[in-house]
Amino acid sequence: MHDLLLKGAVVTTRTVSPDAWIVIDDGRISQIGHGAGPAAREVQDYGDALILPGAIDPQVHSRSQKGQEDFIWSTRAAAAGGVTTIADMPYDDGFLVSTAENLRQKAREAGDQARIDFALWGTIAPDDGPSHIPAMAEAGACGFKFSTFGTDPVRFPRIPPDLLASCFEAVTKTGLIAGVHNEDDEMVRSRIAAVTRTGVTDWRAHGMSRPPLAETLAMAQIYETAAATGCSAHVVHCSVARGYALCEAYRQQGFDTTVEACIHYLILDEEHDVARLGGRAKINPPIRPRAEVEGLWAHLAAGNVTVVSTDHVSWSLSRKSDPEMLKNASGAPGLEALYPLLLTELARRGLSLSHAARLLAENPARLFRISAQKGGLAPGRDADITIARREKWIYDATQSRHSIAGWSAYDGRALDWRIAATWLRGKLVFDGQDVLAEPGTGRFVCPPSSGTPS
Repeated sequence: MHDLLLKGAVVTTRTVSPDAWIVIDDGRISQIGHGAGPAAREVQDYGDALILPGAIDPQVHSRSQKGQEDFIWSTRAAAAGGVTTIADMPYDDGFLVSTAENLRQKAREAGDQARIDFALWGTIAPDDGPSHIPAMAEAGACGFKFSTFGTDPVRFPRIPPDLLASCFEAVTKTGLIAGVHNEDDEMVRSRIAAVTRTGVTDWRAHGMSRPPLAETLAMAQIYETAAATGCSAHVVHCSVARGYALCEAYRQQGFDTTVEACIHYLILDEEHDVARLGGRAKINPPIRPRAEVEGLWAHLAAGNVTVVSTDHVSWSLSRKSDPEMLKNASGAPGLEALYPLLLTELARRGLSLSHAARLLAENPARLFRISAQKGGLAPGRDADITIARREKWIYDATQSRHSIAGWSAYDGRALDWRIAATWLRGKLVFDGQDVLAEPGTGRFVCPPSSGTPS
């Protein structure tokens, strides 16, 4: 007699199998099959709904604005969106996660708040150099984040080329990934000044100030640094098709290079959405014209996109409503909408829904070296499972009880899939209406080579 049997259309990285089932014992997947299924103490028959792997969002900013979100709310939105693990970025407001002690402190605090599982990125303070990287890896960091652009000299600093190379050398020894924000600092600052001189202050200013070349120049630096140091290099967001071609070229040469498509780059475009939303659609790098969006989808279909993320940050509307575009904070919330958006767009484009299992679960788990525990649907892994049913509905974050932001760049968008349930380690944490998991349910997930158990 098994603990739990889930029935429905099982989505793996290769197939979508109707009339299938998954057996769960002691919080882990024990069997997958077709037909009636074995006996279990609890049976949930979801009919023709999709049984998907719980999403792993590789890029979340839970603490960018003090007093706004924190893990209490980010993980609530995640559970409601079918996300079962988030990898949280190290650029917390007033608390740079650049030492082992800071990482351990954040893990303790997140552990008290999180409703789903979480991993933590580390970074460096430029004056410290790479000295703290080994200890942060030992403390359980899932990877190390750097930036070629200086958003803030303390909270989000630029790492210059020679220091970046030293950091890559240190990360190589840990076996983890180096993730990099990819914008050329000198070009962006020069273009911001040029845009300011023109007097353009509306929605157009952001794209003008951060051209595609600023991304690809930075990506060339990142991947060449990886090639020289042997580091696994991950570009944490790319909005232009040329960047995915660059990544694939380095992979073909034998280097471990990966690249991430945020969901907003796949869904929104500059001429329709940024023009309409203004500051709510200000994101770095910028949302690009529709022609560039289509180029990203061509790379996704070809297998050149490694993972899809949200780059989620729940800025209050006061930080996103300035009529002068460049004065708004950069970033937007997306955890609650991630799975429905990607499933809807995949289906409308005639692409297999297996892409979602690969891009939202299997590949992120591999990226963070946690595939033995997390990722796609396979025996032995945690029973992190998302149920999505086909339903036409209109997304409206203003009516959501699960997001603290109260707004979304996707408000008013028609979707074809809705999250019906989210299971974390075999426990129901979202029932389609309510988030059932209390703060403290989530666990700190670490690569197995670290000193902290996952």
